[in-house]
Amino acid sequence: MPIAPDGTAYDLVGPSEAPVIVLIHGLGLCRHLWADHLKTLSDDHRVLNYDLYGHGESASSPETASLKVYARQLANLMDYLHIEKAAIIGFSIGGMINRRFALDYPDKLSALAILNSPHDRGGEAQEQVEQRAATVKAQGALATMDDALKRWFTSGYLTEGDGAGKVRKWREQVDPESYAQAAWVLANGVRELIAPATPIIARTLIITCENDTGSTPKMAHDIASEIAGSQTIIIPKLQHLGLMENPDAFSKPILEFLEEGI
Repeated sequence: MPIAPDGTAYDLVGPSEAPVIVLIHGLGLCRHLWADHLKTLSDDHRVLNYDLYGHGESASSPETASLKVYARQLANLMDYLHIEKAAIIGFSIGGMINRRFALDYPDKLSALAILNSPHDRGGEAQEQVEQRAATVKAQGALATMDDALKRWFTSGYLTEGDGAGKVRKWREQVDPESYAQAAWVLANGVRELIAPATPIIARTLIITCENDTGSTPKMAHDIASEIAGSQTIIIPKLQHLGLMENPDAFSKPILEFLEEGI
């Protein structure tokens, strides 16, 4: 497992001369979130999959976390690997980071896929997310775990699937201070992404799930309304971590979207 000079752990797979896809995982997870997507995505693409600061096997951030810091982490990693442009696919906070990346490094971006990512939550939901961020800062990364699993997976998958065990293990790996800072960014970073003064102009695909209470279909449509020409897909029945329950429901439309731009 290679490590970049700033401590970022990453994997790079797929044909060396193919167009590049970058994968960004969500809060408290790690690059292994994408394990069931890699084969499909890397057949005809070079795939860069990495851990955010303080997550998985990456070192903690050298400065206080923010969307700009996470976007710079990716820009530096691309420079280190001599990747000029990539399609950036981000899940949850990853879909906030890739929007910040699109604003700060538009020349490095070939396309954008925003998966199950929040936008303007409204007052009550915003207060709830901020309270969860305060709870993990005070009580630790696992303090909100049980309730989160019920929001993220369908009841059948929680009973029969192995996703909950994986997610719990990944969160246990996260550096506690890094998790607390990232939770704050997830809670508060949406404010800088709502109707930015300079709009995102990249080709964009937005996907969320019908029953994702934290990244709702309305939020997906609101994001799309601010990015001209973007496409929106709502996947039925699933919740926040639908990409673990049904990987093909995400990978296939992402590949179709990327191929449309070739």
